[in-house]
Amino acid sequence: MDDMPQPPAPDTPATPDLPTPPPALPTLPLLRADCANCFALCCVALPFAKSSDFAANKPAGTPCKNLGQDFRCGIHTRLRDSGYRGCTVFDCFGAGQQVSQVTFGGRDWRGHPGTARRMYEVFPVMRQLHELLAYVAEALAHPATAPVHPGLRRALAETERWTRADADALADLDVGTLRQDVNALLLKASELVRSKVPGRTKNHRGADLMGARLSGTDLRGANLRGAYLIAADLSRADLRTADLIGADLRDANLRGADLRDALFLTQPQLNAAQGNPSTRIPHPLTHPTHWT
Repeated sequence: MDDMPQPPAPDTPATPDLPTPPPALPTLPLLRADCANCFALCCVALPFAKSSDFAANKPAGTPCKNLGQDFRCGIHTRLRDSGYRGCTVFDCFGAGQQVSQVTFGGRDWRGHPGTARRMYEVFPVMRQLHELLAYVAEALAHPATAPVHPGLRRALAETERWTRADADALADLDVGTLRQDVNALLLKASELVRSKVPGRTKNHRGADLMGARLSGTDLRGANLRGAYLIAADLSRADLRTADLIGADLRDANLRGADLRDALFLTQPQLNAAQGNPSTRIPHPLTHPTHWT
């Protein structure tokens, strides 16, 4: 029986070469302020000068006179009426609670005064890291940016690792160089998204458009990176997929404007502008309470 010819083995289908899935994205820290878990770092670490935004001078490292012993603002519900409009515009992108609870493990600058100087130094660095995380995460969410997803994923992972570094490492970090590297990727991502807009898009990168009359203008896919749009009239303008990274929107009129899918628009930019309920904005940004 052993010498009997055996039937040929059935053909085994070849296993297709499946693409290697991309590495899992890191779990990001909360990228919006959680003041209840922060030691009021923006009210202490940062300086402000008496102006239309602040009712008094305050040097860096000195607690605001309105700050209570519980790290809460004593005039939080009436900041604008009290002359502290600048406080209602600022957002730390969640850096405050990250420094307070992660970098310094819940040790506050009042109970542990030896931490104060280093905590104040680290806070602005962490804010920039969190801002970068928000931008990169947004860029990754666009299908059109697929060609730069590998680079964006690496940038996201590296930046997230820095948010967990100790205080000394953060103080020594060359965050400017990191921003330049990430910005190159963000610029490519922006170009990929905006290239889908039909027609020739406008390039106003870094332009001085202060007080410009742009009401009703079609700015879809426009490059407005770093543009000065202070007090510009953008009412009813179409800003869908416009790149607004770093654009100065202080007192810009956004009433009735369409900012859906605007690229790299942040809550502080909206807080600094003027708008109304008909202003359309991207999710998860919210209409500032002073908009009417």
